[in-house]
Amino acid sequence: MLIKTLLNKVERFKSFVYGSTCVKLVDGVEALVIDIEPRRNSRPICPECGKRRTVYDHQPERLFEYLPIWSFKAYFRYAPRRVKCPEHGVKVESLPWAYGKERMTFSYQVFLSRWAKRLSWKETADIFETSWDTVFRAVKFVVDYGLAHRSLEGVTEIGVDEIAVFKGHKYLTLVYQVNAGARRLLWSGPERRVKTLLRFFHEFGPENSAKLQFICSDMWAPYLKVIARKAPQALNILDRFHIMRKFNEAIDEIRRDEVKQFKANGQENVLERKRWLLLKRPENLSEKQTAGLGELLKLNLASIKGYLMREDFQRFWEYQRPDFAGKFLDNWVTRTLQTDLEPMKKVAKMLRKHKPLVLNWFKAKGEISSGAVEGLNLKAKLTMRKAFGFRTLKCLQIALYHELGKLPEPEYLHRFC
Repeated sequence: MLIKTLLNKVERFKSFVYGSTCVKLVDGVEALVIDIEPRRNSRPICPECGKRRTVYDHQPERLFEYLPIWSFKAYFRYAPRRVKCPEHGVKVESLPWAYGKERMTFSYQVFLSRWAKRLSWKETADIFETSWDTVFRAVKFVVDYGLAHRSLEGVTEIGVDEIAVFKGHKYLTLVYQVNAGARRLLWSGPERRVKTLLRFFHEFGPENSAKLQFICSDMWAPYLKVIARKAPQALNILDRFHIMRKFNEAIDEIRRDEVKQFKANGQENVLERKRWLLLKRPENLSEKQTAGLGELLKLNLASIKGYLMREDFQRFWEYQRPDFAGKFLDNWVTRTLQTDLEPMKKVAKMLRKHKPLVLNWFKAKGEISSGAVEGLNLKAKLTMRKAFGFRTLKCLQIALYHELGKLPEPEYLHRFC
């Protein structure tokens, strides 16, 4: 009697009542089985049109897994009715605690999905004595519900980036909302091509696309092409993080070539274990690393020249006006192209080619940055590790929406964790 009273407090189903409760073996384990019965004279609901129809017949009893109660697994036991609908024929009735052929209740799916945010999916499955696939289905149900019920109002700033997934050069394009106080994953799609980002704008809709004010991206040509076509009114910003990463890649390439030259000439490798001295910002170096960098700066190395050119360019970000920043950029590019450092010359040509987009950073007053995007990318990579066993790209996307999408969940009278 007490169990029925508690269930009526938290899981009351219209047109259904709780019947007897017993403990019986389910799959060789003692479990609590709670009978559910339709109210007298109530009619079942057609799952297609949502209208009440007459009973056609009854199916055999089914068990629907519910939340664990104390140390027992718990199940609802019910024999579904089939409805005779004049519009859709004979269908199994719509149930308020589960859908289709799913044997988990809505409550249990939300319960598992919330724990799957705190723990890895494998740990969640082990703790609640279920399978990884069951946890996946629960998460998918919550994600599907959230995507169908989320609001896209107020999305004016987005960031576009990609992360490497699986083995080989396979990527997942991710689109984030980066408005202050509302940062979340909006969309994900396979590969990093023109058609990938076009699919996002198609699903996002022209009305929402027209409201975009700022778009943060890297210099990947397909992204720039689609953004200019689908959101021409938005300010496309190539921000500081992506640009300075190109500098670091160039310095690292120069260092590697120089190390090879040392080995070929039989010279001492003075750059051994010095990679991060050149790539890290000076203020982030330890005391020992700062001393090591000071020794390197005394040497006439191509790597040091590249390093000094990068540090000289850092002054670019201190300007307040785009016109002054543009003059500095032109001057820096001219000086760099006169050197013999090919990797740095590539960076200079890239900056000259994308000069208007680079200067957009100042038009946005430096307030829009892909730092938020990179932070979300880091969380995405942690999510990939937490999922432990995703087998397909679709499964990975569900895991990312679950962790980073800030999706609404089905409403219930009680919370689980």
